[in-house]
Amino acid sequence: MQQRARSETDGRANGVQSSAAEYGSDVVVELLKELGIRYIALNPGSSYRGLHDSIVNFGMSPGPEIVLCCHEQIAVAVAGGYARVTGRPMAVGLHDVVGLQNACLGIYSAFCDRSPMLILGGTGPMDLTKRRAHIDWVHTALVQGNQVRDYVKWDDQPASVGAIPESVLRAHRIATTEPQGPVYLCFDSELQEQVVEAPPAIPDVTRFAPPRGPAGSAGALQEAASALVRAQRPVIIPDTMGRNRATLPMLLELAELLGCGVVDSGSYYNFPSTSPLDCSLAARAAISEADVVLALDVVDLLGSVSAAIGPSQSAVYLDPSATVIHVTLGDYLLSKWAGDNERLLPVDLPIAADTAQALPELIRLCRAAIDGDAEAPARIAQRRQRAKAMHDEAVGQARTRVEKGLGARPISSARLYSDLWSEIKGSNWSLVGTAGRAPLRAIWEFTEPDHRSGVGRAAGIGYSAAAGLGAALAYKESDRVPVCVSGDGSFLMVPQLLWTAASARLPILYVIYDNRSYGNDEGHQEHMARVRGRSIENRGIGLRLDEPATDFAQVAGGFGVRAFGPIADPDALAPALREAVHVVRDERRPALVDVIVESP
Repeated sequence: MQQRARSETDGRANGVQSSAAEYGSDVVVELLKELGIRYIALNPGSSYRGLHDSIVNFGMSPGPEIVLCCHEQIAVAVAGGYARVTGRPMAVGLHDVVGLQNACLGIYSAFCDRSPMLILGGTGPMDLTKRRAHIDWVHTALVQGNQVRDYVKWDDQPASVGAIPESVLRAHRIATTEPQGPVYLCFDSELQEQVVEAPPAIPDVTRFAPPRGPAGSAGALQEAASALVRAQRPVIIPDTMGRNRATLPMLLELAELLGCGVVDSGSYYNFPSTSPLDCSLAARAAISEADVVLALDVVDLLGSVSAAIGPSQSAVYLDPSATVIHVTLGDYLLSKWAGDNERLLPVDLPIAADTAQALPELIRLCRAAIDGDAEAPARIAQRRQRAKAMHDEAVGQARTRVEKGLGARPISSARLYSDLWSEIKGSNWSLVGTAGRAPLRAIWEFTEPDHRSGVGRAAGIGYSAAAGLGAALAYKESDRVPVCVSGDGSFLMVPQLLWTAASARLPILYVIYDNRSYGNDEGHQEHMARVRGRSIENRGIGLRLDEPATDFAQVAGGFGVRAFGPIADPDALAPALREAVHVVRDERRPALVDVIVESP
């Protein structure tokens, strides 16, 4: 069949142009291209062979670039990590029922992270008379979207070629509307391979952009501004607000205007660790004395004002008389299936708003309130002095703890992150994954959005390391060095991601925090033994990963990744990290350092 390539003279009539598609799946690729979808991460499958062919062979223009992954969970995580950095969606290709099931952890993680992405699945013919024996039956579901419907924003399965444009455009719009999240589209294999007799119209995609978020009630914002200016000891708690980088200079302006301490929850970069108003390491002290709390897109508000006193218990240290203000659209997107809604905390002034839209008006109102309050400058000066004192004291104490751990053997978290900081600080860097316990804001200087692109809220092990690939993909054409510190147990879930890193030549430094154990669970087993009056000596049974111990450097080398280690000598750590940083920064390819660290 002769290909219908779109000519340069083709124009749009009333914002619409005729499709150049020959087959149903070509229409999908046309839409992806029009929407600016640059990459599709996938593990191949026959149920979307038509779509795959359209991506690589459809002659209208190059399709989205394929990022080949060795597991569906990794493919979804790549899209999640890419969205964390860029704020834009990728596409993901998933093979019918079994591929979708493999990807479920990644999809749920993306939902919890509010990461936009277009997940494209195939399915066997819905017309059962056209199914191949066995394979098309066990790989076809009714309706396939039911598998993930409780943790995607929307799903659809268009029934005709003519329905594809609206389905894809609606999916993209829903995925990128705040609160953002993944969407799932399922395409019948017969529909993908159907010959297009009457090409559908391809509309101007710019007319299907996501709506701007609400700015919030004018009266509520005025009330919030008045409370913040009158307060003696206000505190700001930002959380997932940092997904939208446009909010970050606004937060800095607001904090400096109010002389207000900020407790950055750490989910994303929200506030510079070098600011004297950064009270993140003094969170308990700052929040416990607060009379007004301004929460900005905080997912777990109760957890942000509580301290753990046991594995399943916590104590709230926020004064019950404090006024709580919360600006968020979080209530607009909660899973009906899982508990990602977290516990409820009483809020005195809830404001349903997009923080990017609400903060400019809140700043204006606060400035006006300050101008009209003769005593405000003195209060603000006292707040600023108090915040700085808490910042300096907390950072000093944290650095003292770090110094005590520098000479420890095996290598401590403090030594690992200190040596890593020494080697990375001269580069453009981004910390895209962490493991272990160390006061990072006292060791590393977080001063720009790219320094921290978020952590996985779903806490599924393996996801963060795979999402690091997506961050590296976003930074591939820059000189930035993404660094992912991953626990050994977590990395063993997804070691095949190293093939993608090497094949796509993604610049990322993996540092394996290798304590040869599922260390978090050792803590839980020790707790159970103590509660029940039993021996804690058995806490590692069924959890230790030392018989045999994995040589991650050897594993990485087998995938074609430059690797160093295992490193147990603290004095050998810095030279290995220095060389690994060189590989990533200067050669723009992946590297891995296996570090033997302190036992849990």
